[in-house]
Amino acid sequence: MAELRPSGAPGPTAPPAPGPTAPPAFASLFPPGLHAIYGECRRLYPDQPNPLQVTAIVKYWLGGPDPLDYVSMYRNVGSPSANIPEHWHYISFGLSDLYGDNRVHEFTGTDGPSGFGFELTFRLKRETGESAPPTWPAELMQGLARYVFQSENTFCSGDHVSWHSPLDNSESRIQHMLLTEDPQMQPVQTPFGLVTFLQIVGVCTEELHSAQQWNGQGILELLRTVPVAGGPWLITDMRRGETIFEIDPHLQQERVDKGIETDGSNLSGVSAKCAWDDLSRPPEDDEDSRSICIGTQPRRLSGKDTEQIRETLRRGLEINSKPVLPPINPQRQNGLAHDRAPSRKDSLESDSSTAIIPHELIRTRQLESVHLKFNQESGALIPLCLRGRLLHGRHFTYKSITGDMAITFVSTGVEGAFATEEHPYAAHGPWLQILLTEEFVEKMLEDLEDLTSPEEFKLPKEYSWPEKKLKVSILPDVVFDSPLH
Repeated sequence: MAELRPSGAPGPTAPPAPGPTAPPAFASLFPPGLHAIYGECRRLYPDQPNPLQVTAIVKYWLGGPDPLDYVSMYRNVGSPSANIPEHWHYISFGLSDLYGDNRVHEFTGTDGPSGFGFELTFRLKRETGESAPPTWPAELMQGLARYVFQSENTFCSGDHVSWHSPLDNSESRIQHMLLTEDPQMQPVQTPFGLVTFLQIVGVCTEELHSAQQWNGQGILELLRTVPVAGGPWLITDMRRGETIFEIDPHLQQERVDKGIETDGSNLSGVSAKCAWDDLSRPPEDDEDSRSICIGTQPRRLSGKDTEQIRETLRRGLEINSKPVLPPINPQRQNGLAHDRAPSRKDSLESDSSTAIIPHELIRTRQLESVHLKFNQESGALIPLCLRGRLLHGRHFTYKSITGDMAITFVSTGVEGAFATEEHPYAAHGPWLQILLTEEFVEKMLEDLEDLTSPEEFKLPKEYSWPEKKLKVSILPDVVFDSPLH
């Protein structure tokens, strides 16, 4: 539950927002991380020292449901000459470490990221006659923050968020999100580490699909070139009724399709409803079989495996000279992939001084036959995985959101995988890797062609390659919502 108040009005747990010239005694009472971010806001909006603010009544660290302590809302006049309309600018407080006393985030020093290392922003086009900012974006930001806190997955510029609902609960076509660097907010060095600002950009379903098939950065760049679809500052207009491909039909063929053919996809993985069974052994052989349909408690992903899978998802935007699965490194903190220079030598056998033995004492098992299960949304991404990733020598990971397991598809050009051409199906605990040759990928793409038009078939749907001992099923969501998954 949240309340709306001017940030200059005293709240139950925080004093008024000071400016850069606040009296020292007053500034000392103000949480240092919060003070540092407010300083950047005051730099950008010196004439708005006390913006309207949505604040959590019961703070997250006191048991409340909302991870963000505050969302400040500023009026930005834009720049008509540069096709930048007047808009509302929303800025979150809480994904970074505001307090430095471990009440929310573990303090790890000033050299790394503060908390998760970023705050969210959002720019919403101001409607004619609108005198106060709508507050629904604050709840949207809280929803994204809950995902980050619960999953411990951070966001990066170019990431996409499948929301499947109008962002403002209206009838709008803007139902999904991309993330990019805020065009005005500069990174802030706080006493508890560095904070960057990631801006939410509302997009249509067709634009989301293009971002998945190609890459988020490419679609963001196209949105910047279309004023009514975002323009230079990527301002979201919930009244936008056309996609960029309807506004300019040439963009799909001349930019997106050519980009996919040339570059492949930068989407390295998704959180999904998925599962896998080891068909090599009977289900009752619980010690050696990974059948997640068994009613017993499955083995959990180790901390090292989980970190490697997260790193695999984060690394989708990085360009490497050779595709690799990243090393498992427990010393790595919750940084952002775009804050690091692309690695030119990364594999499980990395000679980095921080590299360690990649696996805990869980043996890697070679499997003879596997059964993969996906819901309809996840299954629709398999052609993207094959055409946009594996045919370009890359990898793609499905990380389950309903169980503690993962599936990684790898091509023969990926280093550091435990699946090999001799043993293409291999599992490390509940993490399955599947190595597919280019010839088999082409065959699968032919057989899975109807997945690109999922509305044309009924669930459940099954595909099988007996000679490869591989089966894929597309199942209703309710199957994955059962406790057995």
